Amino acid sequence: MHFWGNVIGNQLVWFCAVAGAGRGQYWPAVLAATAYIVSQLLLSAHPSIELKLMAVAIICGLLVDGVAGASGLVVYAALTPAVWLAPVWILALWASFAMTLTVSFAALQRQWRLAALVGLLLAPLAYLSAARGFSSVAFAAPAWRGIAVLGIGWSLALPALAACARRWQPPYQRSARLQSGEGR
Repeated sequence: MHFWGNVIGNQLVWFCAVAGAGRGQYWPAVLAATAYIVSQLLLSAHPSIELKLMAVAIICGLLVDGVAGASGLVVYAALTPAVWLAPVWILALWASFAMTLTVSFAALQRQWRLAALVGLLLAPLAYLSAARGFSSVAFAAPAWRGIAVLGIGWSLALPALAACARRWQPPYQRSARLQSGEGR
């Protein structure tokens, strides 16, 4: 049940964030992300790990989306005062995404190549969906350049986040994975 709540909750945060941003509002993202994060922390066996992952994810968001926005290749709705900062609604998405790294995206902890591929291919699709469905993101022409910047950024950030999630697991969980063959 926690797995599906994790998946569905994260998707609901994404929907609230991009729908709100498309209307020039960042508060739906903050409200939805806060509710989701609190629910996941309450269900977590190790909330301190989730909080550390959230901090690293926000830093990743500041870097990836900050660079994308500052380059002019990606334009975000519901902007922050400084163009080089990632918007609040994007950072709320990064914080929420961190909650998936020990539950629905836990498999990425063992497979950094898969994490890089997911970041490279699937993350830009989410931005494209936000752009086409909600006008919360726009790409300077030609759009492939902004999409490539986001894909490359995510292909670096997601394996790093997955590695942090794996490293910060309690020792008994790491040794159980090694004994079962998952750590290879």
